[in-house]
Amino acid sequence: MATAVAPEPSPAPTIHDREQTQGLQNIREFLKVRCGYDVFPLSFRLIVLDHDLLIKKSLNIMIQNSIVSAPLWDSQKSCFAGTLTATDYINVIQYYYQFPDEMYKLDQFRLSSLPDIEKAIGASPIETISVNPLMPLFDAIKQMLSTRARRIPLIDVDDETGKGWVVSVITQYRILKFIAVNNEHNTVLFKKTVRELNMGTYKNIATTRMDNSVLDVIHQMVARNISCVPVVDDKGRVLNVFEAVDIIPCIKGGMYEELNGTIGDALCKRPDDSPGIYTCSEHDRLQSIFDTIRKSRVHRLIVVDDDNKLKGVISLSDILTWVLLSEEA
Repeated sequence: MATAVAPEPSPAPTIHDREQTQGLQNIREFLKVRCGYDVFPLSFRLIVLDHDLLIKKSLNIMIQNSIVSAPLWDSQKSCFAGTLTATDYINVIQYYYQFPDEMYKLDQFRLSSLPDIEKAIGASPIETISVNPLMPLFDAIKQMLSTRARRIPLIDVDDETGKGWVVSVITQYRILKFIAVNNEHNTVLFKKTVRELNMGTYKNIATTRMDNSVLDVIHQMVARNISCVPVVDDKGRVLNVFEAVDIIPCIKGGMYEELNGTIGDALCKRPDDSPGIYTCSEHDRLQSIFDTIRKSRVHRLIVVDDDNKLKGVISLSDILTWVLLSEEA
């Protein structure tokens, strides 16, 4: 006769566990009483593009103004029409290579054509959301995390005309920096390491080499639905990271044929104020990650070992998801 075995009791939470739980709860309560307006920097510029603009012209505007995304506006309907990002240009590139006989059409494509391009190449529609700037940040971030969006356009409504207008755009980085700056007394309680929290991706990571072509990396990004590919040497040591936004300078002026150039050449086209690469180890505590975000413009962290060999990738989405949705609090 089989004897039932009682499950082993869960270990009692340590003082670090309790402190981390309290810090996480405090941050969530903080986000519930703050809104999009609170995240605005002291000064910022906002460039909104008409969705009837030629794609080629939009590319020049992005490069000239050193921006990597922009809200789109439908001037005929006076409404928000989505967000232009590097992924849209990747879709245009895919169209260029899938339909080379229609290359002549590319210069005539407008931003309003982007949904048709997505459909033609079989790409998943880019999910874009917008929220009212008075919505609690906690709810706005949850909406963002439910999509592939990494930024949230804030759309308000004019009381007199009843028409909407784009107030600003807040990114995942801006949100995390806002949390880090205003909650240092809470983030210092995050004593667990990123590996203990299982934060990030550690298996089947896409990589490339400096002498690989940009087009090869674009194909990897599309196939895996990712926005960055670590650049490694022949021993797996991290040299840099190629991001989706690095594609924009490569096609300046519609020079799609330059995508056969190397990753190394493409990285040399980055603007001078590019934030560069940030690394951490599996043993770094989350508090140190927030400290880095507080001090630097971080887009993601590349996890390396003591020999600088690639171990994993931590995205800002990974961090925000843990802050809002983990069961630790």
